[in-house]
Amino acid sequence: MYTVNSCRGIPIRLTDERWAHIVEEHCELAGMLYEVLDAVALPERVMAGNAGECLAIKPMRPDKSLVVVYREDEDLRDGFVITAFVTKRIRSLDRRPQIWP
Repeated sequence: MYTVNSCRGIPIRLTDERWAHIVEEHCELAGMLYEVLDAVALPERVMAGNAGECLAIKPMRPDKSLVVVYREDEDLRDGFVITAFVTKRIRSLDRRPQIWP
């Protein structure tokens, strides 16, 4: 299990099981574990999800961004990664409310 603090200081867990699931569904992320963790800790920005989750966005190249979806509970000071993916469709994320910075 890996843990990194979100940009708001909440510890976010990424279990081996969850990482294996992410890589199985998004094979382009194989070998990018530390980039995924870095996106949670040092995102360019964080957008709100539809059901209370956070979407950390970190540009990879001018035309692609890494998105890590995670949930955090400020009261419990705990959180976990749900999934991660690479996208070119950053405009669709721009329509969401930005929650950080």
